[in-house]
Amino acid sequence: NPSFTLAMKESTDGSKQPELVLERALDREKQSSFELVLTASDGGDPARSGTVQIHINVTDANDNPPVFSKSVYEARIAENLPAGSLVLRVQATDADAGSNGRVSYSFGNVPEEVHALFIVDSDSGEVRTVGPLDFEEKNKYIVSLEARDGGGFTAHCKAQIDITDENDNAPEITILSLSSPVPEDAPTGTVVALLKVRDRDSGENGQVSCELSGEAPLSIRPELVLAKALDREEAAFHELVLRAIDGGDPARTGTARIRVTVLDANDNAPVFSQAEYTVRVPEDVPVGSTLVTVTATDADEGLNGQVKYS
Repeated sequence: NPSFTLAMKESTDGSKQPELVLERALDREKQSSFELVLTASDGGDPARSGTVQIHINVTDANDNPPVFSKSVYEARIAENLPAGSLVLRVQATDADAGSNGRVSYSFGNVPEEVHALFIVDSDSGEVRTVGPLDFEEKNKYIVSLEARDGGGFTAHCKAQIDITDENDNAPEITILSLSSPVPEDAPTGTVVALLKVRDRDSGENGQVSCELSGEAPLSIRPELVLAKALDREEAAFHELVLRAIDGGDPARTGTARIRVTVLDANDNAPVFSQAEYTVRVPEDVPVGSTLVTVTATDADEGLNGQVKYS
């Protein structure tokens, strides 16, 4: 066997003793045992010999570090997964035996936010969630994981965890400015309100369409503008609900209530209660007598609706 040689050691009394000498380093992971036969022969004629079986077991030394099956593990998981959900599983092997080959897992140098969201099982290498994931807060985590054997050797790998979006945010409507009251003689296209509509989700979940409910001479483009002429005498104010609907399934909706008051314009002439008044007066009626009372009304309000006679 090339790993061993036989050397003869001669003692002071002239006797010789065989010694088994190790010629090269052993590797238990390649060969864990050796079966040798030692033969002793005398000098007679014919010679006689005897043999003995030598069984050599190679004990393990911690000379192998753990090795991960991948240098980078990848996973895609949805936000809002319940705590305890499996994210991924890392695996490392160690060629040594016994405790030297027993591998335990842990996170490497990672920030506290990772510990707040994920946990790794030291025995199985399973990475699971422990806290709520929010795509809108952070959509990717790259974490370091460590495998350590019983002798202290370590190995490292990376795990890239991508968080996918769920439709968990309703659209938000902000009224940046509102011009109210609006003169009733304002032209079509006048901007009544500036709006900001936002949905924190992404993709189709964050695509928003808007609509108005209620009868109102207003439209969205995307400002709130007059779509047709106002008439205070028909409606002194308009109350409407603006709805923003996202593209998720199921869709989420945000609403905002808007009240627009119409400011009077002097667009109505006074109207007499009769088109013609006929009065028969005696010729001897005293000076200063009331001959007839006429009445006129004006649909406008305030000073615009106060009628004077002449």
